[in-house]
Amino acid sequence: MATIVKTPAGTWKALVRKQGWPTASKTFRTKRDAEDWSRQMEDEMVRGTFIRRSPPQKFTVAVALERYLAEVTPSKKEGSRRRDHTSAKPLQERLGAYALAALTPEIIGKYCDARLAEGLSGSSVRLELALLSHLFTVALREWNVGLPANPVLPVRKPKTVSRDRRLEGDEGVRLLESVRKHSNPILAWVAEPAIETAARKMEILRVRVKDIHLDRRTAVLRDTKNEETRTIPLSPRATEIFREAIETCPREGTDLVFPGDLGRDGKRRPYTMDKMWRAAMERAGLKGSLRFHDLRHEAVSTPVEMGLSDTRVRAIAGHRSAQMTQRYAHLRTENLVAGLDAALARKKPVQNGPEASSSSSTGPEDGGAKIIPFRVCRRP
Repeated sequence: MATIVKTPAGTWKALVRKQGWPTASKTFRTKRDAEDWSRQMEDEMVRGTFIRRSPPQKFTVAVALERYLAEVTPSKKEGSRRRDHTSAKPLQERLGAYALAALTPEIIGKYCDARLAEGLSGSSVRLELALLSHLFTVALREWNVGLPANPVLPVRKPKTVSRDRRLEGDEGVRLLESVRKHSNPILAWVAEPAIETAARKMEILRVRVKDIHLDRRTAVLRDTKNEETRTIPLSPRATEIFREAIETCPREGTDLVFPGDLGRDGKRRPYTMDKMWRAAMERAGLKGSLRFHDLRHEAVSTPVEMGLSDTRVRAIAGHRSAQMTQRYAHLRTENLVAGLDAALARKKPVQNGPEASSSSSTGPEDGGAKIIPFRVCRRP
């Protein structure tokens, strides 16, 4: 039932109450507007399509992002937390004044175009849109903010350039020589298993002694990007590296295979190697062209070229889909040519003549279907 009263300021306040629904209220300049709005709200409640509009109209993007960073972001991994704070800054600066209800796909699309025009990569823009989209998802599902839909979903996402960087020529030799020359052997102990096992950098740095089984040549990765524990096989070289690291590295107060220095709080955290990696790449003449994550592309592509099935490679790499494995497997054309030549060499030559015809055809006496030769139609 709707109640319409005149306020001391001379405006008209409409108040709609219906059992089972939250109270809705709004102030108007005229009584007729208040009555029209009340009838609309009552009709939506009867039909079950009522949306509480007041909170999203007052809930701005800036306020929503602050709440998201305070409540949702801390539950994510360290890298995702840093990425959220980085992506939130331009969103707050340019879209922060908008109310959640006022943000439309058109506005978001213009924001996307403006960021691309500034020279930002498609991947970075997609990360910002992903944060904004998840913000709306959380607001709809968890914060009970009345919105008709997520306005980010219809927006066309910018294309990303996938990297297909692999080690070419003597780059692998130069890379290993450079990392092995570093004063701290951990740099080489992490880089080589990345090529041997296809594990991510942080998966290797966070592995613990109890999860390395040298006798079975396996390693259990628990702190993974997908938050799914997986067991990977270790090559003979990777097994040798982990054995040497476990027997050599001092690890007082921690069971990390690759521990860093003591922190101010007296705790040892995983080894940090970003600066040393860049220095090693500069010594090898690969600065700016080879990222550590490119070693994962190399590690996924090599077993595929060796003939290992896509299912096994996917299990080793920890990919959730075959499409992701295909994205990481970049096969060299020369290897494809060699494989084609080998397949052609294994293929038996086709025999011609009456002997081949008699040996290949089967009749009713041997259980096969009778082959009827076709006639070539010729015009008279």
